[in-house]
Amino acid sequence: MASLFSFRQSYRYLQRQAHEQPVIFYSVVIGLIGPLMVITIPPIRKSLGYKTPEPIPSTYPIPKRERRPVQGYEDE
Repeated sequence: MASLFSFRQSYRYLQRQAHEQPVIFYSVVIGLIGPLMVITIPPIRKSLGYKTPEPIPSTYPIPKRERRPVQGYEDE
């Protein structure tokens, strides 16, 4: 019975906070949902057939030829 009483009090407290300070309340709610999504979303995406894309290249590909020295443009 004591646990039911404490649940009612915490529920009323959350209701009051949602009414009086909605920004803080919903910030906390979204903050608590974040770690849960990290655990649940990847298996759902995998079951729906999502495949991870190729990684974006971090460098420009160097041509497979001999590099010619630059001539002109006052490099002499």
